[in-house]
Amino acid sequence: MTFKAEYIWIDGTAPTAKLRSKTKIITGAPAGLDALPLWGFDGSSTNQAEGHASDRVLKPVFSCPDPIRGGDDVLVLCEVLNTDMTPHASNTRAELAEVSARFAAQEPIFGIEQEYTFFDGTRPLGFPEGGFPAPQGGYYCGVGADEIFGREVVEAHLDHCLKAGLGISGINAEVMPGQWEFQVGPLAPLEVSDQLWVARWLLYRTAEDFKISATLDPKPVKGDWNGAGAHTNFSTKAMREGYDAIITACESLGEGSKPLDHVKNYGAGIDERLTGLHETAPWDEFTYGVSDRGASVRIPWQVEVDGKGYIEDRRPNANVDPYLVTRLMVDTCCTALEKAGQV
Repeated sequence: MTFKAEYIWIDGTAPTAKLRSKTKIITGAPAGLDALPLWGFDGSSTNQAEGHASDRVLKPVFSCPDPIRGGDDVLVLCEVLNTDMTPHASNTRAELAEVSARFAAQEPIFGIEQEYTFFDGTRPLGFPEGGFPAPQGGYYCGVGADEIFGREVVEAHLDHCLKAGLGISGINAEVMPGQWEFQVGPLAPLEVSDQLWVARWLLYRTAEDFKISATLDPKPVKGDWNGAGAHTNFSTKAMREGYDAIITACESLGEGSKPLDHVKNYGAGIDERLTGLHETAPWDEFTYGVSDRGASVRIPWQVEVDGKGYIEDRRPNANVDPYLVTRLMVDTCCTALEKAGQV
């Protein structure tokens, strides 16, 4: 008996890493993650090695059913190791694993809202050739062929994610034509990041079948059009139980050099998206507020009413590395909550 395992990894392309994958035929009955073998690849072709010492190692860290091939076939997300089995420099998952373990007792969880834009060739899907559509306003959560573009791809992607067992919690059309969003979570830091990467791979792969592409460009169309973000919702056990911890977390994100420490790791091109317009705060300022989508960090109105809940960091770009954003938020907020005795 044989089955196909699609090994997926994150490459070393800068400033924004790309997803890569290749298929391994495995003989034997399908088994769990621990039974999946290590595999190698040419790191010199993925910006992860020099040609004279190009071997790199793929270590499976997450697997799920392959909803496209079906049967016993699986998708296998891998982290990249050097040949001495140490994490490669491009492996941002390894550092998240350490931080996540350190603060596990605080039970941090995330829900990430992944925005993206479909393109048909060089035009955003729904944009007429040589011009622009009607101004944004009616496209957000819209319905009808005059306002919605790409729904068949979105529905196919959603079905694939659900069949794969990913923690997808919703989808919606976004503010610009051809722009959509899916949400992953609530899940623990490693789980939400792993599953977001797999969901991104499924997005690209699903769009292939419709002869269109999907991009995480944070500002796919210049001018008076919304950018694309990855709004990151975060809470700990203390935040889910009391409002003081909510405020402590918000304050910690604005302390000292923290705002810029975070923003510089929140995705390439962030200054093009975080301008203070189009429901964003300026990239070089930090604010937080209740129900304020123009703030860096939003406290949902229901959280203020309930006196407990979560916060939304609105700064991360659509092209952010989820391993980085979750690590930074856990490290910053959980450290502050620990110092404040709010754990």
